[in-house]
Amino acid sequence: MATQVLETSAFPDPNVHAARLPVSAIVSVRNEEQNLARCLQSLASVGEIHVIDSRSTDRTCDIARAYGAQVTQFHYRGGWPKKRQWAMDTLPLAHDWVLLLDADEALTPELENEIQKAIRDSHFDGYYLKLEMYFLGSALRHCGAGFYKLALFRRGKGRFECRLESQDDSMCDMEVHEHVVVNGRTAKLKSPVIHRNVESLSRYIRKHDQYSNWESRVLTEGLGASPDLKPDLFGNQAQRRRWLKRRFFRLPGSPVLLFLYRYLFCFGFLDGVPGLIYCAFQAVQIFHTKAKIYEQKVS
Repeated sequence: MATQVLETSAFPDPNVHAARLPVSAIVSVRNEEQNLARCLQSLASVGEIHVIDSRSTDRTCDIARAYGAQVTQFHYRGGWPKKRQWAMDTLPLAHDWVLLLDADEALTPELENEIQKAIRDSHFDGYYLKLEMYFLGSALRHCGAGFYKLALFRRGKGRFECRLESQDDSMCDMEVHEHVVVNGRTAKLKSPVIHRNVESLSRYIRKHDQYSNWESRVLTEGLGASPDLKPDLFGNQAQRRRWLKRRFFRLPGSPVLLFLYRYLFCFGFLDGVPGLIYCAFQAVQIFHTKAKIYEQKVS
């Protein structure tokens, strides 16, 4: 077993069965006291909230319980599954629909209303949600920052692809760029999820160091082409990105090319200084990944 439950607790919510949205929300956290309250406030109408914590040392768990969330401790010991897939496999979810959110994400009232209608449609088993990105206090309207992720689906119909079974805690205990795969029809919702990160840049850099550890291993161990979401220029957004990334990585100077693409071609300069920093960080992420691939080859 890669994981274990250390603790589950909650303050019971007497209105859980009267919720407007019969959805089980899963929120993955670790030291998210600055972000979590805003996220949970946006989930006030959701049927149940499971906060999956990785031994936070700040007030994260207290905040979660204050909002009536069920808190479950997750201890990662490497391997697969990771945090959110483990939660879907293990927790006694009460509703037929599952919503995955990060602590720095929040629903809008418009999206809440759209979800309410969408889950009544028997023709679809999953929905892609659009992320509206805020970085250093500003909306990123350009930079190529916005994207869709499959974060709402029927329980039992969706699961995360596994792109690398041999993992350790240097690669983050949560799914990084693994995507949810739904067995059934999917559609896109129009209203966005607000992704507003208020952490320090130091923590942002530390987290992305873990992401590059993971991605360098995926690209060198031959599992990058997941059988669930194979790279495909004419596939969905995740497949197109994967197809482009695999070819882009082979180009000399690809970090510089990525910066120029995001900052100039995608008009990232219109997002001001936050846009400049975001585009530069994205390019540095590619550089770190390529450097770690080289390190693995010579070590």
